Amino acid sequence: MAFSAKAGDLVNVSGASNIAVGGYDPVAFFTDHKPVNGDPGITAAYQGATYIFASKEHKELFEAAPEKYAPQCGGFCAFGVSVGALFPVDISTWQIRNDKLYLNLNKAILKKFNADFDANVAKAEKNWPGLVEKNGK
Repeated sequence: MAFSAKAGDLVNVSGASNIAVGGYDPVAFFTDHKPVNGDPGITAAYQGATYIFASKEHKELFEAAPEKYAPQCGGFCAFGVSVGALFPVDISTWQIRNDKLYLNLNKAILKKFNADFDANVAKAEKNWPGLVEKNGK
């Protein structure tokens, strides 16, 4: 099951700029296997947030399948969502598991999240709709 939301989507963005993933290219985690800063001149909107890409090719990949590349839990800490809370993230905690991008608050929380990955993902998926309803636009 993938995280999704209808009207009132909830995405972790940077202030008034509405930039998702801290300005990193979400596609690069899959293609380059590392965080890559996006080029502010190459953007796309998805679920009310602006995503920035390192290349036009990455933008095209994202636009063709945004649900594949956008981070789970709206880019909030996946462990936080599993316990019903919205926490910020440290980009160094990124990981791709089951072809999905997950971010967490810090390395200690990442370790906790991964200690029972499948159960924590299931809890996060269960909690996500309520968090979107409560905190979404």
